[in-house]
This record gives sequence, structure tokens and C-alpha cells, in this order.
Amino acid sequence: MSSQSIRNVVLVGHNGNGKTTLAEAMLYRAGVLSRMGRVDDGTAHCDHDPEEKARHQSLGTAVASFDWRGHRINIIDTPGYTDFVGEAVNGMHAADLAVFVVDAVSGVQAQDQVMWRHAERLGLPRMVFVNGLDRERSSFERTLDGLQSHFGSRVEAVELPLGVEASFHGIADLVGDGALDYSSGQSAAAPVPDDVASAASDGHIQLVEDVVEGDDELLEQYLEGEEPTQEQLEQLIRAAVVERDVFPVLCGSAAKPIGVDHLLDFICRVGPAPGDTGPVAAVRGGEPVALEIDGAGPPAVLVFKTRIDDFLGQISFMKVLSGTIRSNETLVDSRTGDKERLHNLMSFTGADHHGVDHLDAGDIVAVTKLGDVRTGDTLSNDAALSVPITPPPVPVYGVAVHATAPAQEDKLASALRRFATEDPSLVIRQDPTTRQTVLSGAGEAHIRVVRSRLERMGIDFEVEDMRVAYLETLARPADVEAKHKKQSGGHGQFAVAMVRFEPLPRGGGYEFDTEVSGGAIPRNLIPAVGAGIEDAMGNGGRHGFPMVDLRAVCYDGKHHSVDSSEMSFKIAGSLALKQAVEQAGSAVLEPVSEIRVEVPDAYQGDVLGDLNSRRGQVFGTEPGSTAGTSVIRAHVPTSEILSYVIDLRSMTGGTGTFSAAHHDYQPLPHALLAKVVAAAD
Repeated sequence: MSSQSIRNVVLVGHNGNGKTTLAEAMLYRAGVLSRMGRVDDGTAHCDHDPEEKARHQSLGTAVASFDWRGHRINIIDTPGYTDFVGEAVNGMHAADLAVFVVDAVSGVQAQDQVMWRHAERLGLPRMVFVNGLDRERSSFERTLDGLQSHFGSRVEAVELPLGVEASFHGIADLVGDGALDYSSGQSAAAPVPDDVASAASDGHIQLVEDVVEGDDELLEQYLEGEEPTQEQLEQLIRAAVVERDVFPVLCGSAAKPIGVDHLLDFICRVGPAPGDTGPVAAVRGGEPVALEIDGAGPPAVLVFKTRIDDFLGQISFMKVLSGTIRSNETLVDSRTGDKERLHNLMSFTGADHHGVDHLDAGDIVAVTKLGDVRTGDTLSNDAALSVPITPPPVPVYGVAVHATAPAQEDKLASALRRFATEDPSLVIRQDPTTRQTVLSGAGEAHIRVVRSRLERMGIDFEVEDMRVAYLETLARPADVEAKHKKQSGGHGQFAVAMVRFEPLPRGGGYEFDTEVSGGAIPRNLIPAVGAGIEDAMGNGGRHGFPMVDLRAVCYDGKHHSVDSSEMSFKIAGSLALKQAVEQAGSAVLEPVSEIRVEVPDAYQGDVLGDLNSRRGQVFGTEPGSTAGTSVIRAHVPTSEILSYVIDLRSMTGGTGTFSAAHHDYQPLPHALLAKVVAAAD
């Protein structure tokens, strides 16, 4: 199918706005389904994961492909909960149009705003579908006002509802000159009712005036009193949508379904085709290049979603960026340099699938059983070519997890690797300091879902809080003489080491040097003193935390020609550190994170006050990524932000985001020492 007949549409919006129900309604209206499934019953096609069915919400991206009036439509249904924003953004990379599904009762909500900012950053054309107009307390006018208040006057209605709440039964088309009545369950052309006629006329005039400015000839004709035809008006709207000058607002009810078929018609007539917004920004050998969406070009695909199926194995969902992809084609993964053979090309509708022979540029395909292919990879016949996508969100919430029995350890590790392959925003790491397996993600709900999936797989495990990786260092210099002497028959053990210790600046690590002369300690045994000190540092200081940032100089000692050995001097080195800690004392160091918080300006004062209460030091503020937002940068003790994501979302109504990275270690205030030591025991 020609690229001009393909529409790649990502459904985005706040959790519970009806994105999956809308996808279901589209499939029903297209004749793919004989009856609509329900999210609440766990029968929706795009919610195929057992955890999604149990929770009655989308947790990952699903693809549904179908034909509509001579067009190929690929719907990318995304989760709306903030913890799964990485999935939604990846779906945006495969789309040419974002349809924001906004609830007619609640209006614009936090995740609607977050995803709008992402779409704006990616330069993605947008439409809005105001959903749920058949529900009690729904209002199209109030929702439209909220959309324009949050996203500007370019958000413009192209439909008006017929009836309110339970009496909602159709739509008035502001582009054409009629209405669609769904009283019979199917759409039927009808005249615009008298009670809506005036508003529809005013809306039509406003729409024409706003888009006709994009064409000088039609503008001149309009000023002379000649109205553009419906076809001309649709062409003007399409150009404005592609250029992100207008964001059309349609309305309906996905559950009924009312207005869904007209939404599909509008997407086909007005929505951009692949390539309409320009070439794809790619990189070849480190240099930026423009990759044209061209069926005659060299083959290239972008992996935007990875799913592991119990029967099919790993499934890689790809957008064809260039060329025609055929079954058994061999392409190169630019990340690994490995050749990958595309054995099985498939088209998916939720969990259902069927094989295809080839797909053209702009289309979406799924391939099974590839090698080390991950979300974000580019496959082509040019190993130097890659298409960068938004990196996964930095994990901001974590727990420690461990198997309850040795027999469960391999099962747990395998399951966690599978989850991390499917979801790049999920990170599993071993903390060398606390010796915990840390499972980190985008928030509490994200981790809770992983735990539920592990339980569903029958894996026995336990979860505990992450321990903060505190360290210790010497409080001041020390000079000690460590003696190790042991006689138990035969060869004994004897070693004396005189060592000067001094603390180093933060990040100084460990340094060992020698000033021994005259053979007081044989040259080959001196390094054992340093090794013993280093081993003792790992065992912890006075408070049990690993020691860092110190310098040790072995300047003298004694040995025995028979009883001295590497082990003897290693033990002496360990004793030397212990004596130094007893003599000089130690200081506990706490990790400090550098955080970046982006919030709407209205919440900036609250966030600054909260950071101050967490012992944070703000070192900068700047404008955010979109108008009306601010970025706050601060250094905050890591122990104070273990659950910060929960508090930030509560404080900002879900609109605040943050990322954190380790900055350095700083001395722990003495007033907190007893609490920290007690918690570590």
C-alpha cells in the first residue's frame, strides 16, 4: 500500500480517558470485531496481558492494524498512567499523528498535559477526541475551554455534540454542512438541529477564517465572499495540522460508539501520511542525515516496542522508515553490528496476528525471534545509520528484591531480565555497597505491577526497602603500630607494620605507599600490608559502612625470617586500619544526588520549600521545556528522595517530573548519625 494511504495514529491521554475503548470502537466500526470488548470485563483486544486484564488498565503499548475506506490505519494504544510514560513516548516515535483522548467529565488532566509537552517536543501533529459525552456531568464546552486554556487558541472545534449527557446522540460537522445521528446505533446523515444551528454556523465561520489564512488565493476569494468548498477546507485543515498550526477537536462516545466512524474518516482525509511532516532525523557515522520516507529507498526500520510472548517469544514492533521490507530480508542492527534475518513478518491487532509477505515505507510490522534487538534499535543495510529516539525515563523509585530460596534465584533473575527487555524504563542492578538487587522504575505503581507479574509466575521472592549506600572515612590523621603474632606449633605468624593514615578529599579513593628502608620489611611483603588495609576498608569502619578516601603510608616495621609471610602482613595491615579508626575516629558520608525537577510555575514555590525541608541546596532555576513550566536544579541527600516521586506527584497534581543522578558524598550531620546507624543494624 502506498505511504500516502497509511495513517499511523497514537492514542494518548490521562489514565481512564477511554483510549483502549476508543481503539476497540474503531475495530468494531471497521468490521474487524463483531462486538466490542470491554476494559472493565478484561475483554478488550488491546489489553491482552493478564495483568492488564486483572487491573482493567493498559500497562504497555499495543498495536491494532486495520483497513478503512481505502486506507491502512495503524492504531498505537498507549498506557495513560504516569509511571508508563516511556511506553507512550516510544509509541509517539512510530506515529505521524497523536489523537489525545480527553475525558468530557474531568477535562484536561495531568497526564494530558505531560503527553502534550512530549508531542510538542517531538513536533508531532495532534488532534483531540473529547470522549464520554454521554456520561453524567459531561460538557463539551467546558472541556473545549480547558483545552484552549492549557494548549492555546489553535485548539479548534471541528464538531459539536447533539444532545447532552444521556441524551447525547450525534455530532454536527463544522467542516461540512450537516450532522450525523446515531440514535439507531449507526450513523445517519441528518440536518443540523435548530438548537445547534447557530453555534454550528459560528463555529464553521471561525474555522474557515482561521485556516484560510494559509492560502493566499483562497483567502482573497473568501474576502470577496466566496466560501471554500468542503474539499478545499479539508485540504487547508490538513496543511494546518501537518504544520501544527491547528489542533482539531472532535467529539463523541467510544463506549456507544458515537462519532468514532467520523473520527476515522477525518483521520484519513485530514491526518498526515508518513513523510508529510518531513524526513526522519537520523545519524550516519556521527553526522546528522535526513531519511526520507520513501518506498523506493534503501530498507530501514525503527524498533519502537518489544514484547515477549509465551508462545511466539520476543516480538519486535517496527516502523518501516524507508524501502519495502520483505520476509526473510537481512538487515544490520546499528547498535550491535549484527545481521538480523526477518523471518516472520506479522501484522497485529492486540494479541491477534497474521503473517504478511512485505510492508512498504511508513507501515508498521512485527517480527519474531530476532537476536539481541532492543527497543530503540535501527535496522537497515547501512550499519552506520541510526535513528535516535527519546531515551527511557531515568528510574526514580526502587526497591530491593531477593529470592526466598536458592532454587528460586535463577527463575527470579530470568523473569527480571525478561521484564527489562520489554520495558527499557525498568532497571535491574546489583548495588556493590549494600549487596542488594535493586529493581528501579518510574514510580510505585510501576514496581507494584512488576511484583504482581512475578507473583503470577509463581516465583517466591521478598521485597525490602533500598538501603542507602553510606560510607566512612577517617576523621583525622593517625599514626599506628600494628602487631600480629601467633604461635601454634611449627611455623608461626609474625608481622609488625607502622603506618601513617590521612583522609583524602572526597572521591580520592585509596592510596598506599611505602617509605620502608633497610629491609625492615622485605620488599615482597610490603604490598600485603596495603592489601590488608584495602580488605579491611571493605569490611567497614566504626559504624559498619565501607571506608573510602584515605591514604596509608607504611614507613617501618619488623619481620621474622621464618614466621613472617604475606598473610601475616595482610593481617597486620587490617589491624593497622582498625587501630587508626579507634585513634582518629571516623566520619560517616552520605550520598548526595543532583536532581532536576520540572513543574508548572504555579507549583514552583511549594517545590522549593519542600526541597529545603529535605536538606536540599538549590543551585539554579530556569524556564522549562514548555511555556509556563520551570526547572529547578538542586543537590539533595539521596536518603531524602527515595520516595520523592510519590510526594512530588501529590504536590503538583501529577504534573511534576524529576530525574536524579549521583553527585558526590558529603559528611552526614552528627544529629542524624544515631538514626542512620540504628537503621543499618
